[in-house]
Amino acid sequence: MKKVSFSILFVLLSVGLFAGLPVGQNAPLLEISGDDGGRVDDTAWSSSELVGKVWVVVHADPDESETNNAATEALKAEDYPKDVYGSVALINMAATWKPNFAINLILAGKQEDYPSTVYVRDNDNMVGEKWGLADDSNNMVVFDPTGKVIFSVDGQVSDADIKKMIAMINVEIELLRNPPPTEEVDETMETEEAAEETEATE
Repeated sequence: MKKVSFSILFVLLSVGLFAGLPVGQNAPLLEISGDDGGRVDDTAWSSSELVGKVWVVVHADPDESETNNAATEALKAEDYPKDVYGSVALINMAATWKPNFAINLILAGKQEDYPSTVYVRDNDNMVGEKWGLADDSNNMVVFDPTGKVIFSVDGQVSDADIKKMIAMINVEIELLRNPPPTEEVDETMETEEAAEETEATE
């Protein structure tokens, strides 16, 4: 009985460990450069760049590159403007048997074909370790313009979750284009209204 209980607990803990980044929170700061990897042009990349617009981040084992083709194709079909939407592909180089030089050639070609996507080499799976994402997998995370996680799935994204992800992105983009009045503006309006009422009673 104890062995069975321990097995169930282990499974539950494993699911918790690889359930994706916590939604509603900012991801831990991540910087990849030098021997740890970086962009295709060998410059550093930092997760602090994931602000100012909606960002979709794919963290992928090269051997699982096609796992979420349905999700990426759905995103391409939306044809979001670059000023409100961006994408990053974090490649888990440690998760594959393929030699680095071969992957680097592929990534250089992809960067040329898709210049609006930022391709980043993660040589030691820093992303998986710091963000708690599943290894040997293909994971998708969406960040709002403030850098907060609004969607996160480890492994294959279901059809239902693809629709949910796109709906969330659409909402965030609409808010970027048409931001609601700030509290400061509301307070100014209230002050002006109060002043007008005072003048009317004098």
